[in-house]
Amino acid sequence: MSKNLVIVESPTKAKTIGKILGQDYTVVSSMGHIIDLPAKRLGVDVENKFEPEYVVIPAKKKLLAQLKKDAKAKEKIYVATDPDREGEAIGWQIKEKVFKGKDVLRVSFHEITPQAVEEAFKNAREFDAKMIEAQAGRRVLDRLVGYFLSPLLWKKLARGLSAGRVQSVGLRLIVERERQIQKFVASEYWEIAAELFKPRVSGESHFCAKLEKIDGQKAEISRQQDAQGICDQLKDKEFKVLEIKKTEKKRYPAAPFITSTMQQEAFNKLRFNASKTMLVAQQLYEGINIGEDNPVGLITYMRTDSPNVASVAIQEVRQHIGRSFGKDFLPEKPNIFKAKKSAQEAHEAIRPSYVCRSPESLKDFLDHDQLRLYELIYNRFLASQMKPAEFLATAVDIAADKYLFVANGSHLLFEGFLAAYNKSEDEEKEDEEKEKAKNVIPPLEEGEILGLEKLTPSQHFTKPPPRYSDSSLIKALEEEGIGRPSTYAPIIYTIIMRDYVRRIKGYLNPTELGFKVNDMLVEYFPKILDFKFTAFMEEELDQIEEGTLSRLKVLEDFYAPFKESLDFAQANIVKEVIVTDQVCEKCGKPLIVKWGRRGKFLSCSDFPKCKNSKSITSGVKCSIENCGGELIERHSKRGVFYGCSNFPKCTFTARTLPEDKE
Repeated sequence: MSKNLVIVESPTKAKTIGKILGQDYTVVSSMGHIIDLPAKRLGVDVENKFEPEYVVIPAKKKLLAQLKKDAKAKEKIYVATDPDREGEAIGWQIKEKVFKGKDVLRVSFHEITPQAVEEAFKNAREFDAKMIEAQAGRRVLDRLVGYFLSPLLWKKLARGLSAGRVQSVGLRLIVERERQIQKFVASEYWEIAAELFKPRVSGESHFCAKLEKIDGQKAEISRQQDAQGICDQLKDKEFKVLEIKKTEKKRYPAAPFITSTMQQEAFNKLRFNASKTMLVAQQLYEGINIGEDNPVGLITYMRTDSPNVASVAIQEVRQHIGRSFGKDFLPEKPNIFKAKKSAQEAHEAIRPSYVCRSPESLKDFLDHDQLRLYELIYNRFLASQMKPAEFLATAVDIAADKYLFVANGSHLLFEGFLAAYNKSEDEEKEDEEKEKAKNVIPPLEEGEILGLEKLTPSQHFTKPPPRYSDSSLIKALEEEGIGRPSTYAPIIYTIIMRDYVRRIKGYLNPTELGFKVNDMLVEYFPKILDFKFTAFMEEELDQIEEGTLSRLKVLEDFYAPFKESLDFAQANIVKEVIVTDQVCEKCGKPLIVKWGRRGKFLSCSDFPKCKNSKSITSGVKCSIENCGGELIERHSKRGVFYGCSNFPKCTFTARTLPEDKE
């Protein structure tokens, strides 16, 4: 019989760790939180230092009883939950509720490998009170905001709606971007490209130059006739090389992944949304059966904001680079990456647990998504410790009368880290770099005259700012200092599940309900929805963990102005009523638009005396021949779909609404 009990969060992690520790340890899963604030009441004593009231989650009572049973006759109890605030808090709550009075030790590790796990158990420690305080501060803050703001949304819009402290700020970013798009007015502009060549030279000597200046001023052409007029003037002009500038440039590798950059790059390269990225990363972290005796943790912990890498891993990857790519690709000293101010320095970047396990060697054991994400993490880590890529950039100024053309070209001199990994850039920058690489400029001399093959005017329009994707929203949140590694994916998931935002072709579109919720919160709670204030609160939570600020002070400073705004909102919010020109079939009173958890619908204005209601149709006819029904927007756990108004007689459904309306 085993002497020790180890508690982790998930069954997969329990299996992987259990194989490593052996027969002296029983490893069980808590299945996440067992203890939390109560679901149906505030659970925070605002009159008594904001003390949280933690209770056993009803669905976890049997599990809790089993944990107590498992702990009997065990010499030692260890908590090996994740190495962050949330993991520390889960473990502490289990200790306090399940094993109070018993000696419970905390172990933490950033990769599930035999060496890391064994080292962690050798250095088992007490729980970190500062981390627990910081997590409790966040949990109480979020509960105060959600508990008090949600009823206001019910009063203003509809029951069942909810608001969150950080999610609402994420929603604000998306709504404000959408309004910028709606207000945007496109402007026409024209560019002129000259295809030039070096006369009397055999072989390929054609290259492209773009009109940059007219009479020393930036070329601004807004009409087709102006562009054509310039082309007509240039047909007989002499194109002369004025200046040739050659510059050697270096492109340095990016740091190994942290949570935010992994989520961004997984969207850009693999089109994974943030939740999917974290799910697959967790599978790789917790352990995969790769044909050995034990399931193996393939990557380090996936919730981190630190680019630091253990010295042992640095040595291992440098040896691998030298063997696989050659010493020319290896910098003299390891590359070091600076962490942002708020980063948890004790954490590591996301990297493969063993560099010797290449993606190629694992392709028979990982599913398609696991392999693609592992390959991304693996190659990014390799590249981070390689030399920069080197380019020769060439810029040629070419004069034709009062017109100045510029030809740009780029030639790769040394591949460097690009041999392992090519980081996605902004789409426009990426296109620009590709154009430069394709524009091969032949050897030229200053003063020489070039031949003109053709002039091509091209019409363009200024573009509105793009809608946020998972990638760009996470980048914006990080730049604003909003959220932390564990919250980026839940922010997006939550506002989508509430139907405040919909993901359409990979981009985040606010719904009508999202606009209404955002506008109400911004009007009555401008401070809570302020980006700088939200970032300031994140910094204060970090300071609690650092021990430089007390949880009580943070909560007191937050609650007083919040309560003032709350009281004003409760006294002044008036429910929005949208009266339609339709009348109730049962009582003849006007029908009004109402919002519910499943979207908007029509309801009798004499509710609750008359409880008649009906769906709002899209106006699009059902695709089933002779049905006669119209498609209605429906909501399910999988998201939005469209169903026939004649349901259950007609069961037609569609994921998207046909564009043609009759």
